[in-house]
Amino acid sequence: MSGWMLFAISSAFFAGLTALLGKIGVAQINSNLATLIRTVVILALTAAIVTWRNEWEPLEKLSLRSVVFLCLSGVATGLSWLCYYRALQLGPASLVAPIDKLSLVFVILLAWLFLGETLTWKSAAGATMVVAGVFTLATK
Repeated sequence: MSGWMLFAISSAFFAGLTALLGKIGVAQINSNLATLIRTVVILALTAAIVTWRNEWEPLEKLSLRSVVFLCLSGVATGLSWLCYYRALQLGPASLVAPIDKLSLVFVILLAWLFLGETLTWKSAAGATMVVAGVFTLATK
């Protein structure tokens, strides 16, 4: 198994765990405060990893373009987390999580539109199946 695949599967596992732990966590705390607590933990964890691996870079070495896009990605992530935790607070995790996975469909479409990635019949069929699966799981 390639390294990227192991990390991708690990990401999926931890995202699933996030839904369960988040659902329990937002039961008695405002969803926005819960997101802030989660963010502080992530900041501390990633700072510790970067320090442990000695990966800090001087600011002048950082690409401005990369920093701008990472900041925009951070805004999108923050908004995603705020919406996700609020959805978990209001609805069952078993319905919220599948709908959240529509992000895969958005990635395929946005990568095609803005990054020029190829939209193949396989990716279109897969995205269609994801949408069908989400509607199957998330509707009564």
